[in-house]
This record gives sequence, C-alpha cells and structure tokens, in this order.
Amino acid sequence: MKKFSLFLSILMVTALFLSGCKSAETTNDEQVELEFWTMQLSPTFDDYINGVISDFEKENPDIKVKWVDVPWADMEKKILAAVASKTAPDVANLNPQFASKLAELDALVNMDEMVDEETQNKYFEGVWKSNTFNDKTFGIPWYLSSQVTMYNTDIFKEAGLDPDSPPKTFEELKDTAKTIKEETGKYAFFPPLDASHLLETLVMMDVDLTNEDMTKAAFNTPQGIKAFEFFVDLYQNDLIPREVLTEGHGKAIDMYQAGQLAILASGPQFLNKVEENAPEILKATKSGPQITGASGKKNTAAMNLVVPIQSEHQEEAVKFSLFMTNAENQVEFDKIVPILPSIESALEDPYFNELPEDPTPIDEARIVSAEQLKESEVLVPPMENYEELKTSINEALHAAMLGKMTPEEAVKQAEAEWNEILSQ
Repeated sequence: MKKFSLFLSILMVTALFLSGCKSAETTNDEQVELEFWTMQLSPTFDDYINGVISDFEKENPDIKVKWVDVPWADMEKKILAAVASKTAPDVANLNPQFASKLAELDALVNMDEMVDEETQNKYFEGVWKSNTFNDKTFGIPWYLSSQVTMYNTDIFKEAGLDPDSPPKTFEELKDTAKTIKEETGKYAFFPPLDASHLLETLVMMDVDLTNEDMTKAAFNTPQGIKAFEFFVDLYQNDLIPREVLTEGHGKAIDMYQAGQLAILASGPQFLNKVEENAPEILKATKSGPQITGASGKKNTAAMNLVVPIQSEHQEEAVKFSLFMTNAENQVEFDKIVPILPSIESALEDPYFNELPEDPTPIDEARIVSAEQLKESEVLVPPMENYEELKTSINEALHAAMLGKMTPEEAVKQAEAEWNEILSQ
C-alpha cells in the first residue's frame, strides 16, 4: 500500500507538472505578435518608437510588436510585393497615395467598421477623409506637416524687400521673384514639380483636377491654362532654377541652405537639416503662412497607419494603431521633430501655441504651421492610377516650359491623357 501510495503521488505530481507545462505552452501560443513597418524613422526615432511599443506591450501583455523600418524609396515596392506574396505586415506606415494603391486592390481593412465613431471624430475631419477610397476608410491618420513660407531675411534685405512681409499669394510670389532676381541675381523660390506638389498647387490656384466622381479631367479651363502660364513665364524668364525640370524638393532644401534661394516653402521639420548644415542661414530665417492661390486653400501632407486585410490579428493591429496615434503619443513625437498631430485636441498643448522665452526659427515655424492647420486639408485625394495621372500632367507642363507647345496645347494634351486613363 505504501508503495502504491508513493506511486500514485508521483503520478499526481507528474500530471500537475505536465499540466503546468501545457498551460504555459498555451499562454505562449495565445500571445499575438504584430509586425509593424515604418518609413525611414530609424535610427533617428528609435527611442521614441521603441518607447511607445514598450508602453503598449505593458498595457497589452498578450500582444508583442516587432518593429521593421523600411527606407522611404523602398516602401512602395516592398509593401506591394508583401501583399502579393501574402507576407504583409500587420500594420504599415504609409501616406494616402501609397495606401490608395493597396485600397484599389481591396487589400486594407475598412477602418469605418473597425473604429467607433467617437474615436474617428477625435481626428481632423478632412485628414480622416483623406484616407478614403471608394467610400471606405483605409487608414488611421498619424502625423501631419503643414507647409509654411520659410524665408531668408538677409536676401530680402539685399533685394530691398520688407524682411517682415513674405509673399502670401502666388501673384505676390511672382513679383518677389522678379525683384530678388533683378537686385541680387538669386532665385526667390524653387517650385517642386515632383510627387504631388504640382497637383496640390493647381488646386490652390482654384483648378479642379477631375469632376466629382473622378471619371473625367476638369482642368482644361481658363484657370488651368492660367496656372500653366504661371510656371511657363517663371521658367522662360529665368525666375526659377533650371533644375526644376529634373530635381525636386531635396534640391530646394540644398539651395536654401546654401544661400542660393530666398524662400523654402516646406514643412518646419526640414529646418532641422538647415540647422545642422547651415546654422547661419537658419539664424536669418523667418516664417510666414503658406502661400496660396485664388482658392485660398492650404495643403496638409499626411502620414497614416494601415492594416492589411491579410493580417490574422486585425483587431490587435487596429488597437496598436490607435495607441500609436493617440493624442499623448503624437504630442510626444511632435516635440522631437517639428511635425503636427492628426488629433485635434492635441493642438491644445501649449507646445503648439506658445513660444518659449528665447524662441528659435524652428519654434516660430512650428507655431505658424500649427496656427494654420485647422484651415488646411489634404488637397489631392486618393485616386486610381494616380502615378500615371501625375506623370502625364507633369510631362505636359514640362513640354510647355521648354517651349515645345503652348500652355493651351499642354493642358489639352494632359486632359486627353487623363480622360483615357480615367476611363480604363
């Protein structure tokens, strides 16, 4: 009996041990791992991103987040390839135009179904809508950038211009460009004609890109022709650099920090680069509101977080996206780099409306940017075949600037190409 009792005890202990192991194994199996992709945020923001992930994991011990940072130039190719091979991450940091390509494939979770209305209403309405394609919301807004007019007061003084009065409209900008070129031999500004910049400028000039249902081009109008003439006149009268036809926003930053350009129309975050490379130029920099046209509209650039429909953990992925973009975390991020939050209540933080005792030009640019955010919007909505449409109108404008066709002919050519693309 003693031997039997001992044997029984051993069996019970063994059973309990095995049960414990099985329980631990089950717990590990139940822990969800999310893969989170960002665009070129490492190593600059390693501490911030890792800190937010750590905070999220503490609040959600059943969820583990694996962070993968992808170079900006590679993201579009990598995310499309990942979706095609069914290896997409659970959460990805994209912009609306990148994301819309996945939305075209119906490859993203519909946030209207995953996020309650009260939470949706915390984000700026126009920015939330910028993540809409075919009446479905494909992403959650993250950080924003509202362009301001940053200008070199030394060049303004050299040209005899008021260093406290930068141009506010494109017509004023044209006059400023003439004066600066005549008096200093330098260029006033570098209009970036790459990415979505040209399309955004056309909208600010009161040009409709398409009809309401995006089935036909709508820019072959007096306003559209006038907008093309604006760029043609500047180029042919040598009031903008020749490089505008071959290079983009990066060249504008290079020329500004080299003292060759009077105005840098961009987000305040790019002054960090100027501070690092040309502190004397930063010292001479002041900021004014974004230059706009007849429409009075101002543009906001947005970044978002999307959840591919392939994710096996959609609810957890959306939960993490909402945590990453909550007001507290956005304000913390914005204090590291001069960007803006997509949640309206975050702007109540004094950081966005009060200058420090001894403000820097970057501080001043941030305040100007934040002040105009509520009246800014994403001007070019996601649309099918965006890359083809953008290339078509850029090539037509370039041809007109080079004198290969008139502005009227260029607009007409672009209209025909857009209508063919939109009808596909």
